[in-house]
Amino acid sequence: MTASHELVGREVELARIGLFLDSVRRDGDVRMVRGEPGVGKSALLAATARMAEAADFRVLTASGSEFEADVSYSLLNQLLLPLYGEIQRLPPALRDALTVALGFGPGPAPAALLVCNAALALLTTVARKAPVLLIVDDLQWADRSSAVVLGFVARRVPRSPVGVVAASRTGTENFLDRRGLTEVTVEPLSTEASARLVDSRFPTLTAQARQRLLDLAQGNPLALVELPPTLSGPAQAADFSDVVPLSERLQAGFAHRIAGLPEPTRLLLLLAAFEGGGDVRTLRGMTDLTPLAPAERAKLVRVDDTTGRIVFRHPLIRSAIVALSTHEERRHAHLTIAGALPGDLERRSWHLAAATAGPDEVVAAELERASQRVMQRGDALAAIAALMRAAELSATGEDAARRLAAAAYIGAEAGGSGDATSLLARSREMSVDATGALHAAGAAALLMINGDGDVHTAHRLLAGAIETGAHGWRADDPALDEAMHTLLLLSWYAGSPDHWATFHRLLAMLRPEPTDLLSVMSRTFPDPVRTGRAALPELEALIATLPGEQDLTRVMRIGTASVYLDRLGENREYSWRLVRQGREGGAPRRQLSAMMHLCLDGFLTGRWDESEALAREAQQTCGDSGLTFLTWYFLYTRAIVAAGRGRAAEAFELADEITHWALPRGVAGAAAIAHHPRALAAAATGDVESAYRHAAASSPAGVLAAYVPNCTWVMFDLVEAALRTGRTAEARAHADAMRAADVAALSSRMRLVQHGVDALVDDSDDADARLEQTLADPGSERWLFEASRIRLAFAERLRRRRNFAAARTHLLAARSGFTAMGAQPWLVRATAELRATGYRPVVAEQPVAGIAGLTGQELEIAGLAAAGLTNKQIAERLYLSHRTVGAHLYRIFPKLGISARAGLRDALSARSAEQQHGLVDPR
Repeated sequence: MTASHELVGREVELARIGLFLDSVRRDGDVRMVRGEPGVGKSALLAATARMAEAADFRVLTASGSEFEADVSYSLLNQLLLPLYGEIQRLPPALRDALTVALGFGPGPAPAALLVCNAALALLTTVARKAPVLLIVDDLQWADRSSAVVLGFVARRVPRSPVGVVAASRTGTENFLDRRGLTEVTVEPLSTEASARLVDSRFPTLTAQARQRLLDLAQGNPLALVELPPTLSGPAQAADFSDVVPLSERLQAGFAHRIAGLPEPTRLLLLLAAFEGGGDVRTLRGMTDLTPLAPAERAKLVRVDDTTGRIVFRHPLIRSAIVALSTHEERRHAHLTIAGALPGDLERRSWHLAAATAGPDEVVAAELERASQRVMQRGDALAAIAALMRAAELSATGEDAARRLAAAAYIGAEAGGSGDATSLLARSREMSVDATGALHAAGAAALLMINGDGDVHTAHRLLAGAIETGAHGWRADDPALDEAMHTLLLLSWYAGSPDHWATFHRLLAMLRPEPTDLLSVMSRTFPDPVRTGRAALPELEALIATLPGEQDLTRVMRIGTASVYLDRLGENREYSWRLVRQGREGGAPRRQLSAMMHLCLDGFLTGRWDESEALAREAQQTCGDSGLTFLTWYFLYTRAIVAAGRGRAAEAFELADEITHWALPRGVAGAAAIAHHPRALAAAATGDVESAYRHAAASSPAGVLAAYVPNCTWVMFDLVEAALRTGRTAEARAHADAMRAADVAALSSRMRLVQHGVDALVDDSDDADARLEQTLADPGSERWLFEASRIRLAFAERLRRRRNFAAARTHLLAARSGFTAMGAQPWLVRATAELRATGYRPVVAEQPVAGIAGLTGQELEIAGLAAAGLTNKQIAERLYLSHRTVGAHLYRIFPKLGISARAGLRDALSARSAEQQHGLVDPR
């Protein structure tokens, strides 16, 4: 049976696969495939493999395993194992690099680049005989080392008959750098194809059940095949409420089928799930495979005779198997696998660790030996992970400290270079006491995140080192204080309540109490909405010490403590002092922190030119100093300024760069902040739906999320976008949440935002009066961008209530603010509002040819349409109906001598709205 007969509704995709294989044969090609669970990614990969084999390709397959994601080069081992003979015929240096990295033999640790080049050389050599196609499924679970090699190969396949296809779930991230690689998304089946599939599989389904199935599945092939047995009976409505995610429905269905299997079959499937590779020979060495038959007949798994692997029909089946198992069943499965892997030290030790709940020195020692083996293969990060798990399982504090220090040394070497790395390397020769381990762990954590290390590992390493000696520390010990400040930043980067819980638990252990600065930062930085107000008096006292403060690290940290309570203006003079000191050769870390503070304060207060210039300088300093981890913040600064000035494409590109860098490294704090410029850019272009979606991404409407301090930066964006998209209830809920948290008490900026939001959602004279009073406060004018935006939104509301005089007052002030900042999209919007209040456009002394016949509103609509806005977006911006916009455009086209929107840009002058029109008061 051909692939086309097996895959209903995938004729277009199959045709594209054929073209892709032709492209691979000619000149190499790559596809990164993404799609929702059950949408058919694996089926299309299988079809690709069949078509490639029929075309005489050499096909190599592998699949990521969530239970072996910490095992170094595990996926690459799967992928290249069939080429073992060809590896032995490589030149010695390349042969040895792959042999050691893949665990086939001993040797000196190969550099990562050498392993990458060896894999590429192997594949291109094999491809001289026949085209080679690499197919990788479940890329989201690939180990880091393998993903690096796969990405290296993928970028270098052009001009060689080598192809790469790698699939991952939508909404997941992985360690493969996808930039520049062609991505495709597997879409759900069409309604027609879904109906054909259902009719072919379930011809006796009733019309009602058939329609219910089509509505539930929404084109998801796995759902179309798996849900029908559940569509009968009284529980239907409860089981398939629209609020239940499709993946949960499917997993529940699989769980029901798995629960009906004989116990030996279920336990065998649990073994196969944990073993990762699904190798039949390996599993046969662990247990009898006869019980597999019921699972095969139930079509939960199949045995691939070509590769000799047990393949789960879908990853959700594997997840359901694990979810249905008991703790003791999981423990026994891990022990069984470990017992069958006497020669594979790394995999054996991780399975033993998974079976161990408390301290176990035997398992800890095995993990430590595994880390040494891994280091011989050149994977420092996997060695660190093994040592950290060994430290957690250590029977004594001394052993835990020793293993954490060893992890710190490796992390320092892997994550960076310079004086700190040299000091850590030399300290190997010294005895490791608690203080030494703490210094090593703190330095290593910073060095790791400045390299390729992830934040979660750095956090665990440092927290473990602190906890090892926590009961014997004094809070004012410099080593402990420094480590806690570093842990605070790592917790912010990681951005999860669990990381903060660890920080606060350790903070509570400090005796007699934390130092003054650490105490304040622990309340103003992690979750200022809930704890910042109480710390305000202490923060003010710290700021008052700045004029005489000689400790520049304290100066830097007082600035950090000030960020979310909007006190950076009181730090400006001292931040510039740190910048100048850094430019003259001082500590770049302090310089860059000060630049962060100046960039943010500059954006909020309208010093956008200064912020952009500082951000570009800081990016260069990050590269020159090796502190590349901090680059994301200056990308953020550039992105929000670009968004404010109407350079939406640039803003989205910079935000995407932040996200792409942050998510694989676990830097959720940076990934959350990246939604801010996206929301701002979308609002600037009139795409209020996207503006709402991005503003709500970090903290949904009605919630000021815990440990997401930047949720306060998008409160106004969220409420305004909610109102402009008809989400009145959501806007009111968010305003209520802000009042309940009393954000207005945090700063004059928060008070301005609170009263601005209240005036938009509360149609009362009291709300208007509060906002008017706040806007009249000189302290509010410091926040130029927010004040101008709030004036504009408030004026739009006043204009709709026909209070034109009051609206003009605010619009003129907003126009001045936007002009000063160069905030062109907002300036255009303020200009349009002024016209709508009765101001009339004055034609410039040199009229612009071709537009003299347009009215002011027609000119505004034409300009927005030329900028790419849809009729709906123009209507939302100008508070018109989309039909009215269409009617205007129908009249505009003949006046300009054009017949379609595509001609608008050329027909209109390139001059800006400010240059084309002055504004005068008609009175």
